[in-house]
Amino acid sequence: MVNTADLSDATRREVGQHFVVGFPEPTVSEHITTLIRDYYERFEHIKSLVSKLQQLAKDAGHERPLMVGIDQENGLVSAFNPVNGQRGTQFPGAMALAATGSLELAQKTSAASGRELHGAGINWAYSPVCDVNSDPLNPVIGRRQRVVILIRRSVKHFPGHGDTHVDSHLALPVIRKTKAQLHETELPPFIQLMKAGVLPTIMTGHMALPLVTESDVPCSLSRVITTEILRDELGFDGVVVTDCLEMDAVSAIYGCADGSVRALEAGADIVMICHRLDRQVAGIEAAYSALKSGRLSPDELSRSGQRIAALKDKFAGSWDAVLDPPSTSPSFADIKDSNLKLSKEAYDMTVALHADLSGVLPLSSAGIQDIVLITPEMARINPAVDAPPEEESTLRTADGAVRNTAGPSYIALANALGPALATHIVYNPRSPLSKDAIIHIASAAAVIFATRNASGDAGAWQIERLREVVALESGAKLLVISTCTPYDLVDAARVAPGAALLATFEFTKEALEAAVRVAFGEMKATGQIPVRLTK
Repeated sequence: MVNTADLSDATRREVGQHFVVGFPEPTVSEHITTLIRDYYERFEHIKSLVSKLQQLAKDAGHERPLMVGIDQENGLVSAFNPVNGQRGTQFPGAMALAATGSLELAQKTSAASGRELHGAGINWAYSPVCDVNSDPLNPVIGRRQRVVILIRRSVKHFPGHGDTHVDSHLALPVIRKTKAQLHETELPPFIQLMKAGVLPTIMTGHMALPLVTESDVPCSLSRVITTEILRDELGFDGVVVTDCLEMDAVSAIYGCADGSVRALEAGADIVMICHRLDRQVAGIEAAYSALKSGRLSPDELSRSGQRIAALKDKFAGSWDAVLDPPSTSPSFADIKDSNLKLSKEAYDMTVALHADLSGVLPLSSAGIQDIVLITPEMARINPAVDAPPEEESTLRTADGAVRNTAGPSYIALANALGPALATHIVYNPRSPLSKDAIIHIASAAAVIFATRNASGDAGAWQIERLREVVALESGAKLLVISTCTPYDLVDAARVAPGAALLATFEFTKEALEAAVRVAFGEMKATGQIPVRLTK
């Protein structure tokens, strides 16, 4: 154990600049606990929280204001938009926006989202996602591929997380591609943005590229990736931040302490540890020890610190700017009102009709009033979206329910059907449809069957339940809605060739309500599925 007691205050402050820490659990301090528990529902509370954090930083002697980051991609990964809160506006995610075919709409929604974040004092968004979704079974990227005006982008996950069906939250993905293959598919989005000069920060991902690095070390901890390729070959001179080291791709193999040092050795400027205080402290202490022992180069750390300081000077601004910002005009309420209209306009353009060979739609044309809605049970499919039920975090609503999982959105879908809804059935992987469910389906005029990531092995049970519905031959009109990745529709078309097939690309309340408007003929499905549907 290296004795770091004699490290100077300046050195400790220097090391601290190289960590971004979060507090999704209210455990950082009693003060933060109070703020997180009591003041997170309204925009004004978030603004006050950020201001208090900045004041704490100034009082602690920090030379510059904090960079305050948030995982805001829009769509399903929208930390600023709680289900039951009064904060940010929900806008479509990247694949849904791609379905509209409108670059102008993508720019408008990103700018609107950025204005809301900036108004709350947030100056760093960990987006857009620049991974190319070349693997249809990718559980991490799926429908996340592009928020941003007035705040800083951090495109992710360099050098590309698209060609894998392993979730780095749960294990280390290994992508067997050469550097030449990366230049063909994964790297072009990053290179284009670098050439455009709009990339102050890049986030590295936790995937291994053994044909490039000659090891199974995650890219976020690899000097070959971070320094030799990103900095030396591609010429990136901005700030490099890692994805969260608490993801199992790193923490289960190296731990957050050693992982922090390895990331800094690799050339990362900032190490991200989002949740647990003990891991955050361990990472910082490990960096102290590595600096004292000579494992970390003081010169490299100093140059890295200069990049961070330049980022803060440009985008965090002065203490006066963050602690006494000018009053916003128009007000947040006015901005939110305008953005809600933009959100509805955007979502109305996202819904895509894949097929309707039997003329199922619109349901309203047949005067249908007895609709059975069938949705999958709420499950933790993607840790980037679904908070684990045992973990208290900012992914929870005020009443303790896990937010950004499909359950509340499917309830919103049922509510949107109004008096036409006869019953709402929730199906699961453990048992076939119940006798009561079969009776309801047999007497229904129409059935709406929702899927969520049914195209992979883990979700194949959803297609089996759809097969059970089709086998009943009830004569009901059948509408299948893929509420996340559109690849579900490949199997749905095979199992239910007479069904109408819609894609919403996400299971947000707004997306599913737009699908109902299409189903009832209130508007046309003008979206186009922006990926090739293959198995």
